[in-house]
Amino acid sequence: MKHFFGAMLDMSRNAVMKPSEVINYAKILKSFGYNMIQLYTEDTYEVKGEPYFGYLRGKYTTQELSFIVSECEKIGVEVIPCIQTLAHLNQLLRWKDVYGKATDVGDILLVGEPRTYELIENMFKSLRESFTSSYVHIGMDEAEMIGRGEYFNRNGYQDHLTILKTHLRKVIDIAQKYGFKPIMWSDMFFKLATGGAYYDVNANVTQEVKNAAPQEVGLVYWDYYHDDKEFYDGMFAAHKKFDNEIWFAGGAWTWTGFAPGNDYAMKTLFPALRSAKEQGVKNIMITLWGDNGKECSFYAVLPALYAAKRCYDGETDVEKIKAEFRAITGEDFDALRALDIPNYVGGNTSCLGNVSKHALYSDPFNGFLDCVCTKEGVEEEYRQHAKTLAAFGEQSAYAYLFESAAALCSLMSLKYGLGVRTRKAYQAEDKAGLRKIVTEYEQTLFKLEIFYQKYSALWYKENKASGFDIQDLRLGGLKQRLCSCKLRLEEYLTGKLARIEELEEEILPYYQETDTPCYIGWDVNVSANRI
Repeated sequence: MKHFFGAMLDMSRNAVMKPSEVINYAKILKSFGYNMIQLYTEDTYEVKGEPYFGYLRGKYTTQELSFIVSECEKIGVEVIPCIQTLAHLNQLLRWKDVYGKATDVGDILLVGEPRTYELIENMFKSLRESFTSSYVHIGMDEAEMIGRGEYFNRNGYQDHLTILKTHLRKVIDIAQKYGFKPIMWSDMFFKLATGGAYYDVNANVTQEVKNAAPQEVGLVYWDYYHDDKEFYDGMFAAHKKFDNEIWFAGGAWTWTGFAPGNDYAMKTLFPALRSAKEQGVKNIMITLWGDNGKECSFYAVLPALYAAKRCYDGETDVEKIKAEFRAITGEDFDALRALDIPNYVGGNTSCLGNVSKHALYSDPFNGFLDCVCTKEGVEEEYRQHAKTLAAFGEQSAYAYLFESAAALCSLMSLKYGLGVRTRKAYQAEDKAGLRKIVTEYEQTLFKLEIFYQKYSALWYKENKASGFDIQDLRLGGLKQRLCSCKLRLEEYLTGKLARIEELEEEILPYYQETDTPCYIGWDVNVSANRI
């Protein structure tokens, strides 16, 4: 029986990698010892008979997917479709006139509705035209609200387990009709067994819960967070209470902003993979999610991906792993790993405190996130980081990654704390200080333009064009906001404006328990007002 060690590439968060880039990435993974990739496509693949499926989203055509599959097969990498058949379909279900009948609540499909299963059948029928794999990942994670919307209106209260079981049976039958063996995320079963918790090594997996997971479906235990091998041991033991094929999915941490998290990925992957190996779990995938716009290049986590495979193989010599990485890729392991460092300021040493994103988008006047932009010396740290990354880029085939990261750090050497300095000078009635800060706004705008150019070059090299409009709106919005704040400061300094209302507001501590937040969403970074 064939077993897999692979990677799942998220193509659903605005950035859809060009087919040529997917194939290039697969070749690199093959050189690492991987033999599988999964393409996570919520709505970014062509579905015949569903013209609004992936509409304006850069979706892969049937021909593009066939090309990717064919080229990957030539090098020994199997391509498995990874889709959603219950929740996480927000971009599809926004087309209410087309999919309103198939909507339960939010991003969840309506169980029992004929239109739902017409749609799902069209999905599998189209996938089979492109994919040759016998496996399909059907998703079904994080659907806690199942049955609480239109389903409730039609049927009254039904327990979630019954609803999920009914839907899963229908999806399995459709998948098998087209020659697919389904696998799915396991969290919903654990949440039903525990009353809402996934990571519970003592989950009461009753016979009723087990019966909801037919043996025909494989269960994928996903965990990107724990660094304790004993915890993974316990979770694998809990999964083995089911009579299903067990997979494991770890995380490469590409989803907290522009910078990756190689170090944190390895910190969580190493104990997970050692446990998986001991527990006899033979199907492994490393997820590269792109939450909130896929700002981070997947190439930025090549060190973590290589180290993960060697860890699963049993290699423990870190220096040997680094030497092998250089021999295979021609790249310095530690140099690429340094792409993490835009978040390594003010004592923070993890992607979990994604400073480079929340401080970038923190509004200079409505600075509710400025309460965590107060560490001394961070601006100088960013200046040094910019130099370090630029120097690494001179020796790398991935120079464009380092150029973008260096430009981000250069920008942050001014943007970090800009709002704090502005408010402090205003409240002290320090007009000389404010005049100096106006110059900082001008310099920040200049550096923002450089970062925009470098980052857009990265995007268009790796991805289809669709989806960059969101980056234009975000970075363009930041540019306009900086211009607006600068203008109002100038008007205040000339007497045209008597006061700046926002700068008279008291800034409250947003994070009560930590000063290293991980706030991924742009919409909750950029303003306290409604987006």
